[in-house]
Amino acid sequence: MQKPNYIPLIILLAVSLLGVFLPSVPAQIVTEGLDSGDTAWMLVASAMVLLMTPGLAYFYGGMVNNKNVISTMLQSFIAMGVISVLWVVVGFSMAFGDSIGGMIGNPTSYFMFNGVLEGKPWSLAPTIPLALFAFFQLKFAVIAPALVTGSMAERINFRSYVLFMILFSLFVYAPLAHWTWHPEGLLFKMGVLDFAGGTVVHMSAGWAALAGALYLKRRKSHIEASVLPPANIPFVLLGTGLLWFGWFGFNAGSAVGASALAVSAFATTNTAAGAAGLAWVLFDAAKGKKVSALGFCIGAVVGLVAITPAAGFVTIPVAIFIGTISSIISNYIAHLRTKSALDDTLDVFPCHGVGGMVGMIMTGVFATSGVNSGVVDQGLAYGETTLFMNHMIALVLVSAFAFAMSFVLLKVTDMILPLRVTEEDEKVGLDISQHDEFLVEA
Repeated sequence: MQKPNYIPLIILLAVSLLGVFLPSVPAQIVTEGLDSGDTAWMLVASAMVLLMTPGLAYFYGGMVNNKNVISTMLQSFIAMGVISVLWVVVGFSMAFGDSIGGMIGNPTSYFMFNGVLEGKPWSLAPTIPLALFAFFQLKFAVIAPALVTGSMAERINFRSYVLFMILFSLFVYAPLAHWTWHPEGLLFKMGVLDFAGGTVVHMSAGWAALAGALYLKRRKSHIEASVLPPANIPFVLLGTGLLWFGWFGFNAGSAVGASALAVSAFATTNTAAGAAGLAWVLFDAAKGKKVSALGFCIGAVVGLVAITPAAGFVTIPVAIFIGTISSIISNYIAHLRTKSALDDTLDVFPCHGVGGMVGMIMTGVFATSGVNSGVVDQGLAYGETTLFMNHMIALVLVSAFAFAMSFVLLKVTDMILPLRVTEEDEKVGLDISQHDEFLVEA
């Protein structure tokens, strides 16, 4: 029995009461200019993206040892609750509110979703309601901090993780979303292209994961080289299937309409995932390893990560190259990680961080106006250098910001609530020590 803590409940009750006093009743809901087909597709796409977070829970939950399955899965599921509330209160405003110097949105723009129901459609999504755009973007905000958990699995205090997740969402994710996707954002005005979140979601999560692994240091089992095997490979397979399916909403949905561009993004997404899954196991086979279910699953996810920023900007054949190259690079970086003292439990940085960076570079190389008329400066492969150079600048800027800010937020969190569980709790496993629940063996 842990010590009672009323503060989180009091905060939620206060926010709930705020919703009563600031109900944000719309004067008139805007319907003019909306397209029912686009709206229907985006409702489906939003639901598909949300399904990715339970998919991630199974993906991560199957890879940890059997003493930490429930805790690891819950860290993804709890994000659907925490970020959903935070997004309505202030998160959407900070990401997509009136720009403050291209760096962050004004927190009061849509505070408590004021003006969202009757607001004019988002300028880059003119045929769907603003509220639908806001909730589509919410699903991206949900999965970003959930991705980070894999690097700190098996040793992070659950309450501390929830606090870090809130801080990460407000001070890392929201600024990057604003920089990249707001018309007045720093990177948007530079001409940086990120179709569906390779920079905003995967690079931010990957660098935060590296910061977390370094800050929390190594698990005792990692130091002693006595790490237990994955708890449930079928869970990983199931999680991969859910992620792959949901990713069509992630990428094709980022066309924000039922259009030919959505079809192109759908196709590049599937193609890159298939190529990357094959590349991972074939690269393993070339090194004398057996083909493994875990390897194919990890490779496919890396391919999905890498194609995300490029999905609506590159051709379908190029997606094969992006999937293959990203998978081989991430496989090699993951191998180097195993030879080091870095304890990134589930290789979040080699897969999401590196995969996101490869995708960002590939977008700068292969983006073409032939696929997307919104591409002003074409990629390096088509003889132009401006886009590629801007992507290189953005890569360094985003990496430095995401890593440094995440490290600071980890330190702040640790000062408020200790981030690392005790050695005894780690030994018992977080399922029991954090939640008084455990996985029943078949």
